[in-house]
Amino acid sequence: MKIGELAERTGASVRSLRYYEQRGLLRSERTVGNQREYDHAAVDRVGLIRNLLAAGLSTETIDDVLPCMSEPANQTPRLTRTLLAERSRLDAEIARLEETRRLLDDVIAQAPRDTDSRAGSEP
Repeated sequence: MKIGELAERTGASVRSLRYYEQRGLLRSERTVGNQREYDHAAVDRVGLIRNLLAAGLSTETIDDVLPCMSEPANQTPRLTRTLLAERSRLDAEIARLEETRRLLDDVIAQAPRDTDSRAGSEP
């Protein structure tokens, strides 16, 4: 599939796909006209890359992680340490977000309620 179709199917921008390829996270073949062409497995790979980026992993870490995600035998002790550190970082971020949610819940619980039958309208 061409880069535009991959972008449409994954929700990633064409620019992001080019960046992933530049960083070695994604691979394409070139047509005779020098256009990028991706196989269907690229859809899942882009989804995985986007999820890992959203979780805060760097492209360098993702580059290390991707091979062992498809083939666990590729994992090294160094990579295991990296993954454990990333998981700890995510655990801390989740705890911070849960505390923020708890604080918001407290504020919401104390907030006045709109008793007007036209709920949702601003005064």
